[in-house]
Amino acid sequence: MDYSANDIAAARILQYLAYICTALITFWTYDYICSLHNEWTFLLRSRWSKVKFLYITARYTPFFLIAADTCLTLTPNENSKTCKILISVYSCFAVISLACSECFFVLRTYALWSSNRMVLVAMLSILFVIISSFIGIWFSAVATSQYFSTSTIPGIPGIPGCYRTSSSVQLYLPFILLFVLQLGLVSLTLIRAIRNWRSTRYPLYAALVKHNIFYYACGLLFSALNILVPLIFPDSPYHSFLEDFEVFILAILATRMHLRLWHIDNTEHDYDALVYISMSNMSPGA
Repeated sequence: MDYSANDIAAARILQYLAYICTALITFWTYDYICSLHNEWTFLLRSRWSKVKFLYITARYTPFFLIAADTCLTLTPNENSKTCKILISVYSCFAVISLACSECFFVLRTYALWSSNRMVLVAMLSILFVIISSFIGIWFSAVATSQYFSTSTIPGIPGIPGCYRTSSSVQLYLPFILLFVLQLGLVSLTLIRAIRNWRSTRYPLYAALVKHNIFYYACGLLFSALNILVPLIFPDSPYHSFLEDFEVFILAILATRMHLRLWHIDNTEHDYDALVYISMSNMSPGA
């Protein structure tokens, strides 16, 4: 049977997206296994708080993303409406994951500013406005996108998955807002680090600055890619891969940073307790 060039191109895109999805799932699973010991130590030993709940949400929401992504790219989708529903479900979890990741770094920047309430209120207000706008624009783009599924290439059997394309500005406008938020947070971090770098010598402070700067560099890079790729390659189906990758990377960086800081803080407390016990044993009354 002769296939049209459009059918072959669409089938090839679906295959590439399936490979990319498999790679992302493998990457996330590998990261989870590598940090499993530290994570369960944190979950079992740390006290329950809003930050711990935020951590659990940020850490485990990507598993729902993986489930939605698997249904989206690795199973046959004969109906474009089903494809649209799956992408909408995936988008809900993606927004939750992004919001939790950004909340972590708002809180870390707040800690760097010595728990300054004015800074916190300003950052949370900006975060609320940007996330609200992000949600509205993202789901508007989902509603107006063009969808391709196995039903659009009936001549080629055995090709699973579906994808969407769009040349609208709504495709990359949410990431412009995210880029602005990340740029504002990195500016606050740099200002505080420059002011206090020489006068503060605590390992926790140094780790906080280092992890924040590394996160912002990664976040700014992926946000910039999610802006530039749709601009340079309109109607490209591969922009969804960059969206997925940024969501996963930000979740990994945010939760790993929190784990690292928690372990550093607990190590310092354990060391202080050990020094106190040792000094007590050396006292004359011991």
